[in-house]
Amino acid sequence: MLHAQYQIEDDASNLDEMPLMMSEEAFENDESDYQTLPRARINQRRRGLGWFICGGWKVLCGSCCECLARTCRRKKELKARTVWLGHPEKCEEKYPKNAIKNQKYNILTFVPGVLYQQFKFFLNLYFLVVACSQFVPSLKIGYLYTYWAPLGFVLAVTMVREAVDEVRRYRRDKEMNSQLYSKLTVRGKIQVKSSDIQVGDLIIVEKNQRIPADMIFLRTSEKTGSCFIRTDQLDGETDWKLKIAVACTQRLPALGDLFSVSAYVYAQKPQLDIHSFEGNFTREDCDPPIHESLSIENTLWASTVVASGTVIGVVIYTGKETRSVLNTSQSKNKVGLLDLELNRLTKALFLAQVVLSVVMVALQGFIGPWFRNLFRFVVLFSYIIPISLRVNLDMGKSAYGWLIMKDENIPGTVVRTSTIPEEMGRLVYLLTDKTGTLTQNEMVFKRLHLGTVSYGTDTMDEIQSHIIQSYAQVTSAPANGSSASSTPSRKPPPSAPKVRKSVSSRIHEAVKAIALCHNVTPVYESLANGASAEPESTEADRDYSDDNRTYQASSPDEVALVRWTESVGLTLVNRDLTSLQLKTPAGQILTFCILQIFPFTSESKRMGIIVRDEATGEITFYMKGADVAMASIVQYNDWLEEECGNMAREGLRTLVVAKKSLSEEQYQDFESRYNQAKLSLHDRGLKVAAVVESLEREMELLCLTGVEDQLQADVRPTLELLRNAGIKIWMLTGDKLETATCIAKSSHLVSRSQDIHVFRPVSNRGEAHLELNAFRRKHDCALVISGDSLEVCLRYYEHEFVELACQCPAVVCCRCSPTQKAQIVRLLQQHTANRTCAIGDGGNDVSMIQAADCGIGIEGKEGKQASLAADFSITQFKHIGRLLVVHGRNSYKRSAALGQFVMHRGMIISTMQAVFSSIFYFASVPLYQGFLMVGYATIYTMFPVFSLVLDQDVKPEMALLYPELYKDLTKGRSLSFKTFLIWVLISVYQGGILMYGALVLFDQEFVHVVAISFTALVLTELLMVALMVRTWHWLMVVAEFFSLGCYLASLAFLNEYFGIGRVSLGSFLDLSFITTRTFLWKVCVITLVSCLPLYIIKYLKRKFSPPSYSKLSS
Repeated sequence: MLHAQYQIEDDASNLDEMPLMMSEEAFENDESDYQTLPRARINQRRRGLGWFICGGWKVLCGSCCECLARTCRRKKELKARTVWLGHPEKCEEKYPKNAIKNQKYNILTFVPGVLYQQFKFFLNLYFLVVACSQFVPSLKIGYLYTYWAPLGFVLAVTMVREAVDEVRRYRRDKEMNSQLYSKLTVRGKIQVKSSDIQVGDLIIVEKNQRIPADMIFLRTSEKTGSCFIRTDQLDGETDWKLKIAVACTQRLPALGDLFSVSAYVYAQKPQLDIHSFEGNFTREDCDPPIHESLSIENTLWASTVVASGTVIGVVIYTGKETRSVLNTSQSKNKVGLLDLELNRLTKALFLAQVVLSVVMVALQGFIGPWFRNLFRFVVLFSYIIPISLRVNLDMGKSAYGWLIMKDENIPGTVVRTSTIPEEMGRLVYLLTDKTGTLTQNEMVFKRLHLGTVSYGTDTMDEIQSHIIQSYAQVTSAPANGSSASSTPSRKPPPSAPKVRKSVSSRIHEAVKAIALCHNVTPVYESLANGASAEPESTEADRDYSDDNRTYQASSPDEVALVRWTESVGLTLVNRDLTSLQLKTPAGQILTFCILQIFPFTSESKRMGIIVRDEATGEITFYMKGADVAMASIVQYNDWLEEECGNMAREGLRTLVVAKKSLSEEQYQDFESRYNQAKLSLHDRGLKVAAVVESLEREMELLCLTGVEDQLQADVRPTLELLRNAGIKIWMLTGDKLETATCIAKSSHLVSRSQDIHVFRPVSNRGEAHLELNAFRRKHDCALVISGDSLEVCLRYYEHEFVELACQCPAVVCCRCSPTQKAQIVRLLQQHTANRTCAIGDGGNDVSMIQAADCGIGIEGKEGKQASLAADFSITQFKHIGRLLVVHGRNSYKRSAALGQFVMHRGMIISTMQAVFSSIFYFASVPLYQGFLMVGYATIYTMFPVFSLVLDQDVKPEMALLYPELYKDLTKGRSLSFKTFLIWVLISVYQGGILMYGALVLFDQEFVHVVAISFTALVLTELLMVALMVRTWHWLMVVAEFFSLGCYLASLAFLNEYFGIGRVSLGSFLDLSFITTRTFLWKVCVITLVSCLPLYIIKYLKRKFSPPSYSKLSS
């Protein structure tokens, strides 16, 4: 038990690192700034010699630089502080400036920074070296622009893109930093910029204005002394939070009096956790000094927005020390698997290029300055690695992104990371959140259980009649006056039997407890719009009509409960810090005074409230919470555990409600101990919990409630589709084990016929060992495990556990903290080397989304945070099927084809160069002059080759009908060393044929060999594109003819380029020759010989071993 206690505390500390976000504007234009968990970036690399050669040096250099940078700018230690109200000059320390800075670079670091990011890639570094070598006269081959133009183009595009992003960030920061706020000074109000706010300033924030820095809430214009703030930009939750002003400053008669008092705030050191704060407020100039304890409800964190009234606060943390900035860190740049594979192939090509150059020099017999010749050959063959590869792929990725966003079947989909659309075509694991992702996060009250009797949706009218009856008795009994005493009138109507009466009173008690024990505040539209200016009318006249009342609370469950009590007749009509008002079915208002509230926390899993009934003076302590937390608190009973299990099996979220009556003396004793604990500076949380626990004993169990969270549209068919596509689905949720299991069944995550193995709670190595062995004996069953047990298994048996879990058709992890979700993602990445995808909708899913290879966010009820952090954002869970099976599959197949084709285009021309050089006594002379080389990679072949991004092997409907097609892709067969070798062979064959053919057929007019071979080469490339295409698109046809037209036109104008550099001694292409028949038939013969065999092979292959997709389309 003790171990579990520590476990829970540990999870809570993990929550400190939940990622948060900056303000809304910060995300409108550029999502790449989304900042993430520091912990989510630690990837363990397997170290060794191979690691060092393949990039270890980069890591080592990087860490050395970081180390130096860290020593240069030593981080100041964060300290607790004493802040005097309105006197920033009294601060002992110098605190950071309150400016928001999202920029990656400044004027000086921009160019070096962008260049470093570009030349980190082997490909780009290689081109830079080749281009620089052209400045050495003895190595110069052809024109400088043939090498520098493509490289310059790639860099220019990148620079411009980065510069635009950087300017956007700068503008956004500037806009945020120059927002004006009113600051209170001795001389009155003055306007200050957000970036000039200091610790100790008194700042006024109006309704709907962003809070500029972390503040303590001193005063508000609202009579209640409280206000609502919206925190969706901080924690992703869309509901409003209630904040309370410090009582001592709220009581002051006028605003200016804040300067006449001598007071200070003691605040703990800045930390990550946005859900906790400890501090004290002290006013010195009165006798005795006033001390007030400050907690999370007295704070206003930066980046939240005031939703009601005007607030005045004293600034305690600024700039880098605010909660929102502490919780952000640079997001990691995700690199797709396809890019890594292409990078590997590039290295292989480079090796081939060096070998080829060495062979050439060896055949020359290492004569003369052979080293220089070797380098010249390396440069000559540099086209083996095409620079256009990166440009084509990047443009392709942008095209896929555009196609995804234009798809009418998945409206509202946004591509935020355009670099990894191919990842969606190779997923093996999908990790999904439950609440709000598979379910709607819309709660409906379904069941009330009183131990002996249970009420469902069809019997709610009985409860209503009981409530009407009991309150009618109360009002009719003159002795009781207008009381809502704990039991209805002592005199039952004579007709009602004895048992009936006890049930009635229990229902009345239960409903009253549910109506009182919560954190819900009713908000009235008309009141909000300016009734605060009118004089307060009497309670009876106030507009409490039902049509303009909405409820605000921190959890949808609570709102569902309060809506339900309204439907059975007991309505919450008003709430402020000190009182609650309920309206009975007869329209009478009952007032309760709130003495204490104990808010819900993830550790305690319960919330409590102590109220005094104004009419009778009775003090009652109500409490509601999860069954695990409440089972030990309520009096002994024999039904609670069983009924909780039954409700959970129906997929309901359960809450246990209990009460305890307190005498005045008991309460006074509790209050003095509680206030003393709240002022302590050390271990405040533990001391307060201990005092509250002294009350939580032997409470009377009132009822058990069940609330249903409905499934999202089309969840079942979507999960079915993904399972058939070979994707294993894991559900990671913070919810209870029973509820999670139930949703897994109802959503068909686990099919009806499958067994479910519930992993028993384990707390040490021995238990984990036994339980894993028990699980190993089961075959083909789904696994359900809780976060605590998972933690233990991973500590001792990480490898074994992951191996067993990966064999399961489905896995459900319940009670997971956000950091645990990310940890599971990283485990799968390390142990299986497969691609993972995470999908979620709330702030608690952000770390998981960012750790996954491909993160998908849903714009949900819990706010936009997940969708902003994700690589792709969708509006409904059902869209993920089409996104992966259609778009993901297409993107991967197209990029694989495009990448290999671009490489083929480079290899073919290098083969021709090699043949040419070997025939001419191994001279390192270029075959084609400058413009032809540039033209070949661009205007003559670019459009048809790029049009491959429109190719598709099957129609989207087919891909959705046969998701099994998706399975093939996960093996990565579209781009592998095998397919690459086939392409190498094709390139060598075609290059050889083209060059030898041209030389054999042109023994007389050797001068024309360039024109012939180049024409045949361009035609071959155009025919090869036609050979590759599986579904023609009108743009492809246009591209083919356009390129051909361009080439023919250039033959007429650019004739001087068709001579062979130094060999031809300036002889030009003869226009009359091109138009002769010999030229035409010779070109046609060469082209036919190079392409026909491939067409024949393709035809035979399709006839005798067709690929799976062609079987379908036929």
